[in-house]
Amino acid sequence: MALELGRRGIKVLLVDQRSGFGKLPKMERCNARTMENFRRMGICAPIRAAGLDNDMPMDVFICLENIVNPPLIHHAYASVNALRAKFHATTDGSTAAEPYQLISQYTLEPLLYNISKRYDNVQVAFNRELIDFTQDETGVTAQLRLADGTVADARADYVVGCDGASSTVRERLGFVLEGESLLRMRQALFYCEDLLERIPIGIGRHYHVADNTNSFMIVQDDKKHFSFHATVSSDEEMAPLFERVVGFPIKYKQLYVGGWQQRLMLANHYRDRRVFLAGDSAHLVIPTGGLGMNTGHADAVDLSWKLAAVLHGWGGPALLDSYEAERRPIGARNIAASRRASKGRRQWRQLWRPEIAEDGPVGEAIRAQMIAVAEREHRWSNDLYGIELGYQYTNSPILIGATDDTNMRDVESGFVYRPVVQVGYRLPNTWMSDGRSIQDVIGDEYALVGHKNNPPGLDLLEKEFRRIGALLRVVQPDTAEAVAVYGNDLILLRPDLHIAWKAADLPGDPALLVAIVTGNHSKPASSL
Repeated sequence: MALELGRRGIKVLLVDQRSGFGKLPKMERCNARTMENFRRMGICAPIRAAGLDNDMPMDVFICLENIVNPPLIHHAYASVNALRAKFHATTDGSTAAEPYQLISQYTLEPLLYNISKRYDNVQVAFNRELIDFTQDETGVTAQLRLADGTVADARADYVVGCDGASSTVRERLGFVLEGESLLRMRQALFYCEDLLERIPIGIGRHYHVADNTNSFMIVQDDKKHFSFHATVSSDEEMAPLFERVVGFPIKYKQLYVGGWQQRLMLANHYRDRRVFLAGDSAHLVIPTGGLGMNTGHADAVDLSWKLAAVLHGWGGPALLDSYEAERRPIGARNIAASRRASKGRRQWRQLWRPEIAEDGPVGEAIRAQMIAVAEREHRWSNDLYGIELGYQYTNSPILIGATDDTNMRDVESGFVYRPVVQVGYRLPNTWMSDGRSIQDVIGDEYALVGHKNNPPGLDLLEKEFRRIGALLRVVQPDTAEAVAVYGNDLILLRPDLHIAWKAADLPGDPALLVAIVTGNHSKPASSL
């Protein structure tokens, strides 16, 4: 959020009650949509350089007893570099401009912090705890507790609470999280110099073990740290269980162990006047499916350009009204997808019986049933490409003609991304004739995309954007494949690449169109 606002010229104070960054593994994978946003910010390359080896496969194993025995399931997933080549060879809009990147949160946070130093208008202050705030018609006054216990005031136009599951901002607003709790887990972080290269069944990203403790191991970005999860009753059980799951002697250090609760929850509101929620303060999405941090990242992208527009003077009040209208339904959708992924994982794990390792017909029958279920159901944990890229904003005051495409919004369709060129959706990615993504050409502001050269009324549209102080870029796809993806209509994009309006021709008077998509018109027309 701070970087997105900072690069748009907004003065930002980011306060963090911690004294610095920790080593606790949390988020591990930036999905394709998140990496597209990082690409547009110009920081994709350093994130990839700091993350997991881009030639390493992301395979997933389900093992019996340990990671030495032949796996029950082996799902192969391509490396970043293999996906990049595949994506660049795909011309039908069905792939992103960037593939995913595995990078641990404890690696990503310091990297983003160092990047923030490029911006004189972004100040990051550790040892500052938000304890309360009041808001009025012109801004928000926050009370911050400093490291020495004293309290100081800070004044801002707006406050965004990116302060996690136990959010002070949410509590002070009186908003509540609604939802459910699932498993109580324990997590440990182990350091092993050579574990990954010694695993006999192969190198991958996730190693799940069919047992009665829901054990699984995740390879972190440097390939020497491993997070380990299980449903055991005490911290002391984690190290011996890790040794059993590894299945061969290994030197290791246990760096952390602690408990955590799986929760699927959504805040009843995302905004009160000048104060907003984003990320885990607004929604709790369990790691199953990999949607938690990525959902929060998309919150920040959506809200940041709108806040910047309002603060620069050309964005109207409907821009900020649209934030909750757009992002809260997506929070609910992603929670539902994570719930479905968790259900799929439980379905095969619940088939475990002590006899599963027996050589006779009983053991064979249990294994066969588990394999059949896991082959289908475990893919919900790793194959949510349609959920990641295929969401649509609807019922938003800054969209013209958005309809709820229930088939694409159905969680059960989440495996496959089908490019959709409709209002509210992300513009499908295509490639220009010089090899660039069309996203690289579009830029960071509004864009009119279409194959028509200088359509009637373009000069009036550009003039209207200039009049209010906003920017419009005109982009012509220059390959037959891209034209086939986008069709014959003109497509007006918002700064976040979502389609705000589309039609065969520009309206004769573009003032209403511009007023709606920039939040300066309170009652948008259903069509224009």
